[in-house]
Amino acid sequence: MSQKPYAETYLERGLFGSRWLMAPMYLGLVASLAMLTVIFLKELAYYLPKTFGLTADQGILAVLTLIDLSLAANLLLIVLFSGYENFVSKLDIADHEDRPSWMGKVDFSGLKMKLIASIVAISGIHLLKVFMSLGKKDVPPVDETTLRWMVVIHLTFVVSGVLLALMDWLSSKADKH
Repeated sequence: MSQKPYAETYLERGLFGSRWLMAPMYLGLVASLAMLTVIFLKELAYYLPKTFGLTADQGILAVLTLIDLSLAANLLLIVLFSGYENFVSKLDIADHEDRPSWMGKVDFSGLKMKLIASIVAISGIHLLKVFMSLGKKDVPPVDETTLRWMVVIHLTFVVSGVLLALMDWLSSKADKH
């Protein structure tokens, strides 16, 4: 049995170690999560004092804004945890009582599906907010072209999600080689 040349062994170790270059990006995502938290709290502080003066539509729009931010933060966490575990290193928190059940079980295919589902939900909520604000006096009008493009973009996300799911389903049905 022949042994690998030293150069090949060191190259492979270096390539494998290069995954740690992703670590600063995940720290950047933690900072992004902190930014979203601040924006969420700012929005909440803005709407809370106005609660009793809001109409039902305004209240729903306020709640949709908070849900939108929450979904974006959830998406960020999924990317943060799954990406780190799939591409950098396993998180050594297996026995922690608060560990989400999906952690360590989301492969790249599952990550894609969670990402597209979150993007579709965020896009849908944003579109719903725009539709609910149509014709309101206190909201700047959205021109027809912009609205049409928003619907087209949302439908593109939906179709992309369906096609990704179909591709994953087809690949799971294919014979394994």
